[in-house]
Amino acid sequence: MSDDSTPRDTRAALIAAGLHQFGRDGFAASSTRALAARAGTNVASIAYHFGGKEALRLACAEEVLDRIAAVAGPPQEPAPMPAGQATARLAAMMRALAMFLTRAPGAADIVSFVLREMAEEGPALDLLYDRFFVHKHRELCALTAMATGRDPEDEDTRLLVFSILGQAIYFRLGQPLICRRMGWTGYDEAQARAIADRMVANLHAILQAAA
Repeated sequence: MSDDSTPRDTRAALIAAGLHQFGRDGFAASSTRALAARAGTNVASIAYHFGGKEALRLACAEEVLDRIAAVAGPPQEPAPMPAGQATARLAAMMRALAMFLTRAPGAADIVSFVLREMAEEGPALDLLYDRFFVHKHRELCALTAMATGRDPEDEDTRLLVFSILGQAIYFRLGQPLICRRMGWTGYDEAQARAIADRMVANLHAILQAAA
C-alpha cells in the first residue's frame, strides 16, 4: 500500500485481505502477519482499525452483507402483488445475483468466505444469518408464493427457494469446470449474460412447474 493511503483505504484493504485469507485458509489458520502482508500494511493496523482479528472477521461479514444487499436489495416484506409482478421481481434479483457472482470484483472471495464460515459455524455466520439471510429468504419465499399460489412457509416452498439460489452459487464455484466444458477462458460480459439468461429461464420453468 502506498505511503499516501488514507485510513479508509487501509481499512478497506484489510477487509479485502480478510475475505480472501479467511475464505481460503479459515479463521484460525489466518495469521495477523499474513493478513497485514496481503493488505500491504503493518500488523498493528489490524488492532488500530478493528481491535483485533476477531473483529476483522465480523467486519468482513458486514462487508458481505453490504455487497449482497447492494445487489439483491435489503430484506423487506413484500406487499401483495399479482403473480406476474412477483415473478418479474424474482427474475430481476436472480439476474442481478448472476451478474454479481460471475463478474463482480471480489465475488470469488465473498463466496469462499461465506462457505468457510458455514463450515466453521463461527460468529460471522450468526451475523450473516440473523441480519440478512433468514429475512431475505423469507422475502423470496413470499414472492415465490405470490408467483405460484403456494404457502410461503410451506417446507417445499422453502426448499424450492434454496434450489433456485443454489444454481447461482454453482456457476461461481464451478467456474473452472464450466469454462473447460464450454471452451471459455473465463466469464466475460457476454458469457455472464448467457448464464444469467439461463438462470432466469430456469426460474420461470421452476415457478411454472410449482404453480
